[in-house]
Amino acid sequence: MPSITVLTPTGTLGYGFGIEAFKRGMALRPDVIAVDAGSTDPGAYYLGSGKPLVSRYSTKYELTTLILAACSSQIPLIVGSAGGAGTKSHVDWTAQIVREIATENNLKFNLATIYADVSVERARKAVKQREIQRFEASFALTSEVLDETVSLVAQMGHEPIVEALRQGAQVIIAGRAVDDCAIAAFPIWRGADPAQSIHMGKVLECGAFSAEPFAMDVMIGVVNGSDFILEPGSLDRRASLESVAAHSLYERENPYIQVGPGHNLDLHQCAYEQVGQRSVRVSGAIYEENPEYWVKIEGARIAGYRTIFIGGIRCPTMIGNINEILEQVRQNTISYFKPNDIQIEYHVYGRDGVMRGLEPQKTITSHELGLVIEVLASNQEMAHGACHHISGTLLHEQWDGQFNTSGNIAVPFSPSEIDSGPVYVFSAYHLMKTEGAMELFPINFEEV
Repeated sequence: MPSITVLTPTGTLGYGFGIEAFKRGMALRPDVIAVDAGSTDPGAYYLGSGKPLVSRYSTKYELTTLILAACSSQIPLIVGSAGGAGTKSHVDWTAQIVREIATENNLKFNLATIYADVSVERARKAVKQREIQRFEASFALTSEVLDETVSLVAQMGHEPIVEALRQGAQVIIAGRAVDDCAIAAFPIWRGADPAQSIHMGKVLECGAFSAEPFAMDVMIGVVNGSDFILEPGSLDRRASLESVAAHSLYERENPYIQVGPGHNLDLHQCAYEQVGQRSVRVSGAIYEENPEYWVKIEGARIAGYRTIFIGGIRCPTMIGNINEILEQVRQNTISYFKPNDIQIEYHVYGRDGVMRGLEPQKTITSHELGLVIEVLASNQEMAHGACHHISGTLLHEQWDGQFNTSGNIAVPFSPSEIDSGPVYVFSAYHLMKTEGAMELFPINFEEV
């Protein structure tokens, strides 16, 4: 079969890419532009709140470039996990931007939107029928947990996107999708080997992170009969055996098996070959279809409301007593606000702000510390009040060897407390059995 070329402009839509690299990539006459737009890496906030991960400005700026190029070349554009978490609100938000771009540039094309939302009732049915697996979650999915869930999505495989392409969509805005499957969908639709297509999608999903030097930038993949070739869009980058093989192992528990909805990829026989100075050929992946179709579901619930305080400490005697001071203030605050449930976290940068209890260096050697106080409570007013109580107490706290009676914390902002709103945590991070690849992912078509 003929080669199929996929251009992935960046690792996440809205995170930027080089315009010259993109122009060079388009000069290679790709058959499709495919890009991922979401992740669970930022936590459950965007899933729970429905707010977009990337600003509207950045999303529209980059989508304009991609849509103009796709329409000019008469090739499809595929966006997976729209808006960050891929909920209906994220898909609709992104689709509205697409409509604006079409109107402003006098473009006409077929737009498909694919939703990935799962009703709580559907998930509850799966729980009852024992069709839920824990996957990476440390807790069981129960009806009680689902009652608290405010948003629930499933990760689609390539099949819904393939169906949208089959029905003539030129721009596809998909909800939550497996990264590699969204990028592999077009080659699979055109008859390419699913194993090579999905493996290529795995390497392409972060853009030029599989190149040297790595960056959020353009990467091109060409699927042939039994292999694929990777090349960065920018002439200032190169694909190497090390960079491509390393990214094949990215975010993978098992280096030899890549699990996806309805399939496994067997990578035991994979081989990597340098082609010239800037390209790598990959072969050997084997596609194994599973007899049952399971998808990953992601849910979010509200855990409380957060207020934070940011300050700096340079007083040497306060630094010397910081552990005892912070713990005393924590206990005093919890007692002061009883019976309200107040959760207090200190992030002390210069001590163990990054690694916390895993920090191997136990002795503070910094001449200054950065302090972030995080308070979680059942409502915003309580969180704000408790956080201000802590910062105010610290400003006037007493300890052995103290010279100044107040003002031992430098406060860069006024107001000193910053309300950050509701806190979302994952209520579902499980696998759910479905009736097939298309059950949970309705497709809508429109002419724009």
